[in-house]
Amino acid sequence: MNLSRRSLLQLPALAAAAADKFPETGWRLKTRTSKEVAASPISIGFETLDRMMFDPERTYPHLAKLGVKWARCQTGWARTEQRKGEYDFGWLDNVVDSLLKIGIQPWFNLGYGNTLYTPGPKHPSAVGWVPLNSDEARQAWVRYVERLAERYRTRVKHWELWNEPNISGFWQPEKPSAEGYMDFVRMTAPAIRARIPDSVLIGLALAGTSALDYVERCFELGLGKLVDKISYHPYRAVPEENYEADLKALRGIAHRYKPGMGLWQGENGAPSTNNSTGALRQYEWDEGRQAKWLLRRLLTDIRLGVELTSYFQTVDMVNYVWSSGQSGQTNSKGVLRGHDYTPKASYYALQYLCAVFDAGTQPAEYLLKVERADPKLELPALQCGTFVRNGYAVCAFWYPANLQEGFAFRRARVSIWSGKAAKLENPVLVDLLTGDVTLPVKPAKSAAGWTFDDVLVKDYPMLLADREAVS
Repeated sequence: MNLSRRSLLQLPALAAAAADKFPETGWRLKTRTSKEVAASPISIGFETLDRMMFDPERTYPHLAKLGVKWARCQTGWARTEQRKGEYDFGWLDNVVDSLLKIGIQPWFNLGYGNTLYTPGPKHPSAVGWVPLNSDEARQAWVRYVERLAERYRTRVKHWELWNEPNISGFWQPEKPSAEGYMDFVRMTAPAIRARIPDSVLIGLALAGTSALDYVERCFELGLGKLVDKISYHPYRAVPEENYEADLKALRGIAHRYKPGMGLWQGENGAPSTNNSTGALRQYEWDEGRQAKWLLRRLLTDIRLGVELTSYFQTVDMVNYVWSSGQSGQTNSKGVLRGHDYTPKASYYALQYLCAVFDAGTQPAEYLLKVERADPKLELPALQCGTFVRNGYAVCAFWYPANLQEGFAFRRARVSIWSGKAAKLENPVLVDLLTGDVTLPVKPAKSAAGWTFDDVLVKDYPMLLADREAVS
């Protein structure tokens, strides 16, 4: 075909117009602000402000556009009570009110110690030090919790009781024990309940998912009578590795003592650099791997019916503070870079995830089958999830590759029989890493459902969905 000079000059404009027109080409998934999302199971970590690890003011413009509905905040006894009996909640007021203003609901992680009453910590924030070793410390802790609950009773309903009490770094100076933790819960929970009768108390905040004897003993000692939910932090390089079985075991214990008790994945993240400190620091990371990990962690939780899933953290934490003090290293798990607060690939991936997986998207039972397109090319076992959004089908699939080893994308044949469970009339393919929405190649519709002969399987979630579910 011959094109005139005028036609050639018009090509960029024609291409731009075509890009906005569906279904001829495709489009970019539209993100939503947190205010625009009515409800969601997705939370962002806003921890470590008890240690002043970042400037919250620089994060709010980014958080407002992210689409999350929850933020986990540490309350910081040591930062709030720096003279005995005097409380300055100004810093925490600013955090809570700023988050609420942009459509994000704070939930509190309650801790840590205070050197006025718990001598011994190497850092003023008293990370991990528990106020159980003297009557003065106990009484001071209860007074602090009472003041905290009274102040935030109309703004914060969800309260998590301590952080990772089952490991020594966060349970000092004594050895971690279920008996010690339950002593703390029995001291703390009534102070909140008395002031916030409809409060939701979250127990354990467990490091990992394998301390089942610890969990069992806590329930034997009455945990289920004092808290409404339990939380856990399942750090692992391959997010899906043994996770479904671990979750089943944890749920099994909780439901034996309190049927229907909900689980919250309260803290989990991956670094974006190789020189990070904190969990998973021993593996190879970059910003692309972090973004893929985030999508796999949160979508696995949603697929398995976890009530809330929280990504740790909002921004990289420079000169990270442990219970032993300043580390001199950066914990690079943020979706914003620590040196200039600019978004990483993980920020945009989280935006796209929030755009589709709000409370309007629920797991649904229908058939999704992924087979190898090339008989000579092996297709490993996949992670798959089927959902319904406003009556329309949303199907997720990915290979749970070790992100440090890499994965060659595979072509697959995907079949979907959604029946009456969810409508699938105008199928599209969604890349949650880039936000690209395109028409699938070689779609074939029959009375039973749809088949797509040439779909890429990647090491992060792709979606096949009805256009109405994602537009």
